This record gives sequence, structure tokens and C-alpha cells, in this order.
Amino acid sequence: MTESFARVEIKYLLSLAQAQALEAGLRQRGFTRSDYGSPRVQSLYYDTENYDLIRASLERPGYKEKLRLRAYGEGGGITRSFLEIKKKFNGVVYKRRTEMPLAEAAEGLRRGRLPEAAGQVGREVEWMLRRYGLRPAAAIAYDRDAWLRPEEPEVRITFDRNLTFRDWDLDLNSRDPGVRLIRPDQRLMEIKTGGVYPLWLTRLLQETGAVRTHFSKYGEAYLRYIRPEKEGIERSGAKCSIASLLRGA
Repeated sequence: MTESFARVEIKYLLSLAQAQALEAGLRQRGFTRSDYGSPRVQSLYYDTENYDLIRASLERPGYKEKLRLRAYGEGGGITRSFLEIKKKFNGVVYKRRTEMPLAEAAEGLRRGRLPEAAGQVGREVEWMLRRYGLRPAAAIAYDRDAWLRPEEPEVRITFDRNLTFRDWDLDLNSRDPGVRLIRPDQRLMEIKTGGVYPLWLTRLLQETGAVRTHFSKYGEAYLRYIRPEKEGIERSGAKCSIASLLRGA
């Protein structure tokens, strides 16, 4: 099954009080949480040895692309996953993905050869793997609440919490919790629309003091953990990992 999306995604880093106020406003508007509850979302990002894709992305170019393997649920019991190619051009996000068994997708990515069932998305993934020399680089996980209203399908709002990162044990079925990227009392909200906010949403954001931010989950992990570790190794020649120190703390 192949899915395609094209939309504008805007992010807001909120306090818990702001998130609660926004959720109350959404309820008044008739929005409800998705029937899926609060699933654990896990993404394994692929990058070059020198992290060229995320470094380019952080410079906010007009065009950028990412490759990730995404799954839903707690580590240890995941069977289904999605191969995803995410591109952004002039502020619009284009995402193409195809569903695959997790073990099959991981093995195909390792070999650089996806099953025929992966279709056109699989062929595009193979091309990206070859072109950039991609390898598993970072696992990002978080709990997500999605808010929807059937009468306004063009607006989808999500709140992410317990956002963590690891660049070791890069298996989406790992039970390793990783290290935090945001505080326990923070929420990362994403508003996904066709590009224009309805008036009621603009007013709700103003009332709650929500301010737009540029926040890439993988980008934040790179800036806070991966880049300092890499620069430290280049300066000292030591093989000491910041992530390893945090795990042992």
C-alpha cells in the first residue's frame, strides 16, 4: 500500500499549560483525539557517514529530503513498518510511504535492495541509498496525541511528548529508552494544513501565546548530541561517546 501526502506542517514548542489550553479549545471546536490513543511513534533516520542530509536540512534550503523507517508501538512487539521518503519544497511537505513488515524492510535497507512489493517507493529508496551512501543514523521516538474533526479534514493537529533519541542499538524493536530531547513538561505541537489556518485556529493560537518554531526532531538530536560528539572526536581523537556517557549517567 502506497500513500502520498502534500501539506504544510508548522511546529510549536509548548509548555504543558499551553498544550492543555489548546486541547481545551480544540474540544470546544468539536475536535477529538484519534481512536488510536497515544501510540509510540518510532523513526529510524538514514544519513551519510558525515550526516550530510541533516546538516543540509538545518540550513533551511528551498528543497530538502529525508529517508526514514517508521513504526508504531512499543519496542519488542513491532511487526509493521513504513518506508518513508519525506521531501520539502518551498514550505510544502511531500511524503510518500509504503507499508512493509519491519524485519523485511530493515533487511532490504541493509542490502540496498527492496522487495518488488515495495513498488515505486521502494525503487526511490534504493536510488537514495545508492546516491548518498545512506546508513542508519538516529532513532527518534515519542508518544503522540492526534486531534481530528471529520468536518474539517484539512486540519490535523498533533501533540508529541516523551521525545527521545539514540544513535546506538538502532533497532526499532529495541527497548532502550534513549535520551530526552524535550523536557517532561513540554509538548511539541504540529499543525498540518493545506497552507491557510482557519480564523478560529489563529485566534486560539493567539489566546494561548503559542509561537511558531523551527524544530526538527532529528535536527535537534544532531545539534545537541551528534555534532558535539563528532567535533569532540575530531579535536581529541578520543572515541568517547556523549550518548554513552548519558546512558551511564
